[in-house]
Parts: sequence; structure tokens; C-alpha cells
Amino acid sequence: MSNVKKVVLAYSGGLDTSIILRWLQDTYNCEVVTFTADLGQGEELEPARAKAEAMGVKEIYIEDLKEEFVRDYVFPMFRANTIYEGEYLLGTSIARPLIAKRLVEIANETGGDAISHGATGKGNDQVRFELGAYALKPGVKVIAPWREWDLLSREKLMEYAKTHNIPVDFAKAGKKSPYSMDANLLHISYEGDILEDPWAEPEEDMWRWSVSPENAPATPTYIELTYEKGDIVAIDGEALKAHEVLAKLNKLGGDNGIGRLDIVENRYVGMKSRGAYETPGGTIMMRAHRAIESITLDREVAHLKDSLMPKYAELIYNGYWWSPERKMLQTMIDESQAVVNGVVRVKLYKGNVTVVGRKSDDSLFDEKIATFEDDAGAYNQKDAEGFIKLNALRLRIAAQKGR
Repeated sequence: MSNVKKVVLAYSGGLDTSIILRWLQDTYNCEVVTFTADLGQGEELEPARAKAEAMGVKEIYIEDLKEEFVRDYVFPMFRANTIYEGEYLLGTSIARPLIAKRLVEIANETGGDAISHGATGKGNDQVRFELGAYALKPGVKVIAPWREWDLLSREKLMEYAKTHNIPVDFAKAGKKSPYSMDANLLHISYEGDILEDPWAEPEEDMWRWSVSPENAPATPTYIELTYEKGDIVAIDGEALKAHEVLAKLNKLGGDNGIGRLDIVENRYVGMKSRGAYETPGGTIMMRAHRAIESITLDREVAHLKDSLMPKYAELIYNGYWWSPERKMLQTMIDESQAVVNGVVRVKLYKGNVTVVGRKSDDSLFDEKIATFEDDAGAYNQKDAEGFIKLNALRLRIAAQKGR
């Protein structure tokens, strides 16, 4: 252990990572560099600086990464209409590659020998952090305290904090949420407590970002989303940066009871896990993006994208953002988005996102051909007879053989 002189720690300033900070100092007798990322989790991050300073940390990184997060990770993922196991919009998964990248970069900047994180040995995040780190810095040493120490209960963690004079607000410690939560600008997740019983309904006061659909306004909200190359660049005509788009959609969606999800998912490490998620802005983005693609993408391009999306989603969920196969798929996906331009109008109402209009200068929708009225010869209906017979040929031959 003595060969580790400096460790870069993904640090939130909360109980777990504060204990990890001291544990690293004591166990490895090393210097710790803390890295705290602002990904839009809605928490004040400066207290993390004070806590780190109080524990003797000299190099402290607190960075606003909201724009990079949405622009370079969330938006590219949504260009693929990415969804895991039919429901999950990958809010936690997509944040991990950015954190891994900065951990490695800071280690390079500061001469760090290793990186460390607070992910447990039961979850997906340990895999995501470490696969990302190894892809970007093959020889990096990773220290995962939850796989090394014996502090495997909240009581043991609290006792360790008291014994080692770790600055934790013990008065508030007993009031900590019973749920394990992770938040960023794309979503907030909830696990643990009653959610460990798949039959138990989440408590209403658990939700942080959204009103219940029952209590949402009785009047619908209409918004118009402007797309350029598959990304939203304006809401109701107002040009916005990527992170501003998502923040505004979160507010509009949350106010209308949109984006709640309760699922049991298959973790990469093998177990099933029940979680609840709030993804109001992402839910709107998903519906609207499919709408603008419906009029701008060629049929076979759209269908090919849909066929590859589950694999792309699995790569992100399992932590392979930096893999060559994800990058290859991203190149194809981004190429398809060159024509995904235009405006989508959606109605937000009591938990529902309804597309009510879409238009684009790149639209492939031809009203002259699609009309049910007289098309003035734009489409010859007699052509369909030969089309059908050719496609039926193999079926007819098989039927004649009694198959």
C-alpha cells in the first residue's frame, strides 16, 4: 500500500465519501485530492470544500460540468432514443463516464497514483467508473473502499466518523432520507427502504422534482421545441444552451406531473434491483425527438437505429461509454441526425406528454402523396398489385407445398 502517495477521490462531502477520505489517509498513508462535480444535482457544493479543507486536503477540485454533461453526454444519448429495458432513461449511467474522465485527468494533472470512488461492491457504478478509468488510463490504480473495508453498515460508518473526528452533522444524521439517492440534471433516482419490496408503492413524499399527476394543473401546457441536427436548441423560440434546455424542461415537466418511473431492472453485476426515478425533462425530450425523426428520417434509417438502440443502451448502462463499439455506433447515429431539424409542439398534461404538431424543412412527409383526397396522379394505386404479388411469392410457393 505504501506505493500509493496520492489518490484522486470522487468526493461529494457527504457521510460516505468523508469517511472514505479519512480511511484513504489512514489506510494508505497518502495525500488525497478531492473532486466534486456539479452535474445539476441541485445541492450547494461549497460546503464540500470546507469539509475537505478541515480534513487536511490541499488540492480541491469543485467544477461546474453541467453544460459539458448535457451537451456531450445526454444529448448524444438522446439522439439514439436510448432507453434501457424498455423504460429506464439512464440518468445515473450517463453521468459516470464524465466523472471517470475528470478523475483520470485530475490524476494526470496532480501526479496522482490512483483514483477512488464511493460505489459499493453490489452496484453498477463501480463497473462504470472503473471501465471508464481503465479505457482512458490503462495503468491506473483504482481503490474501491467498499470492496476492502469492513464498514458495511450505517452504524459502523457513524462509529468510524465519531472515532476519527470526521466533520459530520450528527444532529441531522438521524434525519437522513431513508432512500439511497443519486441526482443530476437528467434525473433523480431512489433505492432502498420500502422500495426493496417490489410490491410496495413509493410514498408520495419521496418524490422531489414532480407533483403527482393527480395534483398537476387542470390546464395543459403547450411548448414548442426547435431541433438542429437532433438536439433541442430553443424552447418557444428562445435559444438556450444544452443544460438550460434540460433545466427548463425539468421544471415544465415536473410541474405537470411528468417523468415518474418505478421499475425492477437487471443490474450488470447480476442481481435485480427495484428503483424509482424522476426524469421529467428527459421524458419530454424522448417523445419529442421521436416525433421530429418521424418526419425527417428515411424509413430504413429509422428502423436500423431502432434495431441497434437496445445494444447502445446496454453499452451505456454497463459502463462502456468509452468503448470502440459505442463510439462506432455514435458515429452512425450522429450521421443520421444531419436532417433532424425542425419544430415539435407538445402538450403537457397530468403526467402525459402528447405530440400535437411537427414541422421541418427537411420533412419527407409528402401531403400530395399521403392525402386521402384526389392526389392528381401523384401515386398510382395500381402499382401496389405487383408489389404485393412479388412479396407474396415465397408465401404462395410454401403454401403450395403444404407448409
